[in-house]
Parts: sequence; C-alpha cells; structure tokens
Amino acid sequence: MDTVMPGVSSPVFYTVREAAKILRVDPATLYRAIREDGFPALRVRSRYVVPSAALDKLIAEAADTGGLVDPGRVAAERRTAREVQRLTGGTW
Repeated sequence: MDTVMPGVSSPVFYTVREAAKILRVDPATLYRAIREDGFPALRVRSRYVVPSAALDKLIAEAADTGGLVDPGRVAAERRTAREVQRLTGGTW
C-alpha cells in the first residue's frame, strides 16, 4: 500500500510496523502504547496508522530539547486540552 501523496516525498501515514522500525522499538510496544492512548494514531476499523506528522513532531521535539520526549505526556496534554475546550464551550 502506497501512502505517499502526489507531490510529497514522504508518506502521510506509516503502518505501526513502519513507525516502530523508525523508532527502533518492537511493534508490540508501539501497539500497546497506541491502545493505551499513549501514542498518536488513527484507527480505521481494526487497523492503526501513525501520522508521519506525529513522528516528525516527536523527533523534532527530541532534537530541539536534547532531552526525553514522552509521547504519553503529549497525548495526556492533548486529552486535557480537549477536555478544557469541551467544558468551556471551545473558549479558554
């Protein structure tokens, strides 16, 4: 399956196996993190795909800070922001 968009050199989405290979972790580890809402992914029926933008952001953040980037923390912050937005009616 080709996930490269016309005019774009890299895929828009990676399979979990491809993303795990990029991150150098076992696919089972990445699947577990995704199911626990600790890593950004999209679920299409029973299949997960990882947005390349999410990987790019995590990699850039690690390079910029020179420190540890915790995707679980990023996901928790995203959930908190969505909850605040829901409770405040979209304004903050």
